[in-house]
Amino acid sequence: MKRNHRKVLAAAAAVVTVGLALAGCASSNSLSGSGGSGSGGGSIVVGSANFPENVALAYVYGGAIADKDGVTVSYKVNIGTRAAYIKSLESGEINLVPEYAGSILSFLDKSANQKSADDVKAALDKALPKGVTATDFAEAADSDSLNVTPEFAKANNLTSIADLANVSSVIVAANPEFETRPDGLPGLKSVYGLTNLTFQAINDGGGPATLKALLDNQVQVADIYSTTPSILDNKLVTLTDPKNLFASQQVVPIGTTSKLTSKVQATLNKVSAKLTTQDLLEFNKRISGDEKADPKTVAKDWLKANGF
Repeated sequence: MKRNHRKVLAAAAAVVTVGLALAGCASSNSLSGSGGSGSGGGSIVVGSANFPENVALAYVYGGAIADKDGVTVSYKVNIGTRAAYIKSLESGEINLVPEYAGSILSFLDKSANQKSADDVKAALDKALPKGVTATDFAEAADSDSLNVTPEFAKANNLTSIADLANVSSVIVAANPEFETRPDGLPGLKSVYGLTNLTFQAINDGGGPATLKALLDNQVQVADIYSTTPSILDNKLVTLTDPKNLFASQQVVPIGTTSKLTSKVQATLNKVSAKLTTQDLLEFNKRISGDEKADPKTVAKDWLKANGF
């Protein structure tokens, strides 16, 4: 069922705003639960979107800066949609959140069409709200990818997004914002000329509900982030993107400018310099696989292994 994008985001933002007002910050200042001195560096509240990879990234970046130069860190994770946590960032309820470069740029600037890392960074720096700063991009990237079942791909001779034009009608499942994003449904129509699409909003970031809808043929195409283990586990066919609809989605921390001192930014940049796409895939395998690891544990292990 097609949902109203604006109504979904507005409702989510309202619920989250109430939740943040009622919820206290996490009590621990570091991943080990030990407190810092709190002197000199102030406090930073690290937030996240509501999917495990982003939660783990919040703990990675937060854990790296916790207790350094007097900085105390607390967390408000699983906030919800981008509309909600960017609003929280602007209001000061949170001070740092891990983002994905192309997606946050498209959210902030509906007309943005930059693709390369350098172009996206330059545009993002201009598009960010006043008082918000983006630090260095990580090598790690988690990009949108359109996926179909192997059976559907074989039956319709699908290898690329362009091939969808040869299917009579297709239901595409993705997060609600995909309906209006320039590189979402509008881009599929303008870049690839696809006029045979209908949209179904499933707000789980390409997670279990999206996968089930795809496997049950309730939808035929699913936007699932490229580091999601379910793509491999279910032998899904990821359609190639020959016209570069999707910009590269490097991980990038964005935060309150006044909180991101030069030393804090230097530490965040050191984390980004070491963080790889393979790391993200390992995070997701550990969290969603048989281990069922806590994102905080995954982050702590990565920090220890990488000298933080």
